[in-house]
Amino acid sequence: MLSLLTILVSLGILVSGVLAVALRNVLAAAVSAGLASLSASVIYILLAAPDVAMAEAAIGSGLATFILLYTIHKTGAGKA
Repeated sequence: MLSLLTILVSLGILVSGVLAVALRNVLAAAVSAGLASLSASVIYILLAAPDVAMAEAAIGSGLATFILLYTIHKTGAGKA
C-alpha cells in the first residue's frame, strides 16, 4: 500500500513538473512548480524523513513559491 501511494505521488510530481514547463501562463507555472515541491515533501514523509520533508515544505514549497509569485506580481508578468 505504501509503495502504491509513493508511486501515485511520484506521478503527481512528474505531472506538475511537466505542467510547470509546458504552461504558457507564468502564474500557473509557478503554482505548478510549488505543487511539485509540496508533493516531494509528501514523498519524504512517506519515506520516513520528516526533517527533510519539513525543510522541503518550508523552503521549496513555501518560500520559493512565495518569491516567484512576488516577483511575478512586481514585474507584471502574470498579466500578459
